[in-house]
Order: sequence, then structure tokens, then C-alpha cells
Amino acid sequence: MTAAVFLTEDFTADDQGRLLLTGPEGRHAVSVKRLRAGEPLVLTDGRGRWAECEVLAAEGKDRLTVRRGPVRQEEPESPRLTVVQALPKGDRGELAVETMTETGVDAIVPWAASRCITQWKGERGLKALGKWRATAREAGKQSRRVRFPEVAEAMTTRQVAGLLAGADLAAVLHEDAAVASRALATAELPTGGGIVLVVGPEGGVSPEELALFAEAGAEPYRLGRSVLRTSTAGTAAAALLLGRTGRWS
Repeated sequence: MTAAVFLTEDFTADDQGRLLLTGPEGRHAVSVKRLRAGEPLVLTDGRGRWAECEVLAAEGKDRLTVRRGPVRQEEPESPRLTVVQALPKGDRGELAVETMTETGVDAIVPWAASRCITQWKGERGLKALGKWRATAREAGKQSRRVRFPEVAEAMTTRQVAGLLAGADLAAVLHEDAAVASRALATAELPTGGGIVLVVGPEGGVSPEELALFAEAGAEPYRLGRSVLRTSTAGTAAAALLLGRTGRWS
């Protein structure tokens, strides 16, 4: 079992290398994980900075003293993989974020597609975005990542088109072979830079959206013979791309 990961913004240790973990992360380590002296853990800021640590003592319900090892920096992966995820119904958006985080996606962009039943507006939108970000954070810890995916604010279709225009590979998943004649498994992949992948809503990407994305340089691709739900398509496509780019090797 690999060492559990906990979040911190402060890596400052005393002259003996000791650091105190408190608050929600300390409570989780002491009261949920029940870490004890001698056990290993990893501290990270979720942005690539991390350190291996050893538990020295657990006190009360939320105080964990550790001996901190050297602070290191994990560089971003290349090519960078961004998934533009159309807003699913209910909690399936959080499911998509969770599994894409575990798979290794670098950035997730919520997209208010024209055929989305769910729309993020006002307080509801802020609350939903907060849930997506919290899900990415918790899934990042669970999957032992030290660089968590960025979850952007929701984008409009035109904003997504702008994002696609700057990508080294811009791809839109489409279930219709008449529209997407090429399989994602055969797409020519960049060795660096960025890949942007668009996952449409349950009702599909509209012809108008496809046309706008095409103007931005994005091509439609199909995954396979079966049609995946919007909440699982991004994870399946990400796994395919990460394997082909060598990031899983």
C-alpha cells in the first residue's frame, strides 16, 4: 500500500525537521486514517510540491506531528491533457471528475453545451463548481497524485472554441461514424504541448457547435462501437490517449 496523501500549503519544519499537521487534514489523518508513529505519508500542495514524511506522534483528534523529508517539485506532464466536459445531470458530473482525476487528466473544463439539461447559474453554479473542485481534490489524494487537475470555471461554446484553437491536438468525441469517420485510437498525437478533448452532453454536440469547433481546428473522433455516457466517455478517452502518448509507460 502506498503512503496516504494529505494537503498542506505550509511545508515549514522546525530545526529538527518536525512539522505539525492540523485542521481537516490533521483530523482525517488522526481520526479517520488512524495513522500512528512510524507510518509514512506524503504532504503536497496539489500543485506539484510534495514531501515524504514519517509520523512521529498523533495527539487528540486532529494533531499529527511528522518528520518531513526533502521538499520536491513534480514537473507538469507532457503533453498536457485537458477535457472539456459538458454538464451532466445530477451527480454524474462529480463521477466524471473523480474518474478523470484518477486516470490522470491535467485540467477539466465544465462546458454549458446547448443540449445540456443542467445549467449552472448564480449560486447554484458556484455550488456545483465547488463540488467539482472538491471532488478533484479528494480524488487526487485518493489516487496518490501530487499535482491535482485544475477545474476551470464553466465556459461557453465560444470560449471552448478559443481553447481548442490553441491546442496541438483538438478533438471532439462523436458517436456517429457518419460524422466522425476517424477513430481516436488512430489520431496523430503531439509529443508535447497540449491536447484538448471535448465530451458532449447526453443529447450530443449540436451541428452548430461542431461547425464552430471545426473553424477552431477541432476534428470529430469516435471511441468505439458502443456509445458511452457523457460521464464515462472522458475517462475512457483519457485512458486511451495517456496510454498512446507514453504517459502510462
